[in-house]
Amino acid sequence: TDKDSTYTVQILMSDTGGGHRASANALRDALDTLYPGKFECDIVDIYTDYGPFWPFNGVVAGYKLMAKYSWMWDLFYRYGETEFGLWMQDLLLSLFCYEPFKNCLARPSGSTNERANMVISVHPLCQDLPLKVLKDLDGGNTRTTPFITVVTDLGGAHKTWFNPGVDKCFVPSDVLNKKAQSRGLEPSQIIQYGLPIRKGFWLTNEAPQSEKKQRIPFFGRVQSEDGKSSPSSSTNDNVALRQKLGLDSDLPTCLVVGGGDGMGGIVDISVALGTKLGGTSSKKQMVVVCGNNQQAREKLENMDWGSGVEVNVQGFVNNMEEYMKAADCLVTKAGPGTIAEASICGLPCMLFAYLPGQEEGNVPFVEDSGFGKYSSNPQVIADTVCSWLESPETMEAMKDAALAAARPSATLDIAKDLAEIAFSTRREQYSEEKVLVSVR
Repeated sequence: TDKDSTYTVQILMSDTGGGHRASANALRDALDTLYPGKFECDIVDIYTDYGPFWPFNGVVAGYKLMAKYSWMWDLFYRYGETEFGLWMQDLLLSLFCYEPFKNCLARPSGSTNERANMVISVHPLCQDLPLKVLKDLDGGNTRTTPFITVVTDLGGAHKTWFNPGVDKCFVPSDVLNKKAQSRGLEPSQIIQYGLPIRKGFWLTNEAPQSEKKQRIPFFGRVQSEDGKSSPSSSTNDNVALRQKLGLDSDLPTCLVVGGGDGMGGIVDISVALGTKLGGTSSKKQMVVVCGNNQQAREKLENMDWGSGVEVNVQGFVNNMEEYMKAADCLVTKAGPGTIAEASICGLPCMLFAYLPGQEEGNVPFVEDSGFGKYSSNPQVIADTVCSWLESPETMEAMKDAALAAARPSATLDIAKDLAEIAFSTRREQYSEEKVLVSVR
């Protein structure tokens, strides 16, 4: 029947930062790309939509406040990792959110008018209680609905991501693989591919092998054996992309990204960097993506940058993959998704901010992998980026290091495994039903 040929998936998340919904959308898109019409995904912000009252239904606003004042987030994060903090969280969620979360997990999913065939969590606070609720919904003795965690942090992650009761836990890095095991998960439960990222950054099987993990040479040219430089095929693509974005196709280009909310002192960094770039021996180009920070955009657009640097200022963009592929290096906060996407594009990364706790580990991930540095000082950032752009050898080495750390097929690999879990679960259910029928 049509119902039997469709698999419904509920993806639990909350909009505490943009990465959780982006990862949920990426998994949905990957399943739809690999298995058109087979999977219907129900993405739900379980706290905003089903939290019974404050603070449960206000976690998004609370997160934004604490992200603005990072010392508050640091305190909250570290308290939440203590044994008492973990116990208190479990107690409060069980007391006040059990029935609301049960309503969420029991709601009709997709077009089948039945609850989801599989549940996926892409948020650290969506493991413990949903697992208890699913066991209840499945009859109370054992849980039969598959439950999978897809960790969306990179170099560090909160303890609440990891519950030994899950069927599988997808992690993006060695550090989180070890943390999962330290939280009681068996190696057989842990699968390590990489972060689920937006469709524009995927590696598709249709791409020729020669194009996979291909880097765009610095300054858009490659050296032949006779020492003469010549355009590469990837250079031609890069030139066309820059022209599409209204950028100069020949200038060394730095991309500055302030995140969707434009946080992180983007004006001071851009001013220092633009001034430094404008004073170098050759002309450079800087692209600044301000996100929703309209005040920063207006201030930067009205600046006189001089003739030594071309400056392109943008607000919120929906084609970040194009800007990344058109750039030579990136200045950004240490968000896991941005770092993963930058590595796929072979972009050296200058990190200028991180959220205490889960993003702290992203700095050594980049530095130890050899494709970036960290500083919160605008002048140090400017000096460092200029030294990179003035040294083709440094840029080439860092681009290679970024590509070595990249996991462009991770999203599709995760989706394939998720689909196989769904397929095998249904096969087992059919086999059990056949046995029951034959016994009768």
